[in-house]
Amino acid sequence: MFELSKQFRFEAAHTLERVIGTDGSRRVHGHSYRAEVGVKGVPDAKTGMIVDLGLFDLSLQTVRDGLDHHFLDDIAGLGPATLENLAVWIWKALVANGVTPSRVLVARDASGDACLYTGPE
Repeated sequence: MFELSKQFRFEAAHTLERVIGTDGSRRVHGHSYRAEVGVKGVPDAKTGMIVDLGLFDLSLQTVRDGLDHHFLDDIAGLGPATLENLAVWIWKALVANGVTPSRVLVARDASGDACLYTGPE
């Protein structure tokens, strides 16, 4: 069994209802995100690949284009722009583009926050 992984980065803004704080503020703010997607499998006997890296790149670019420099509150199907929801949204978007991930990690490196999604149970 092998796992290939690729990363992409995106910048995005959102609001978020927070548990902490008393002002009830939903100020717009943004983050620099990093997503890492893994794909597991046994290489195809003919091609020697789990997945064609060119097709993997195209799928990731499509997903990145849907997030980069967007207001996350406006993205259909995302819900509140949490790391958890971003990981699930990326997973589903990749599946819709013909790639079935084994894992999706979404991180905000500047703050040390990350969420790993390994798929529906």
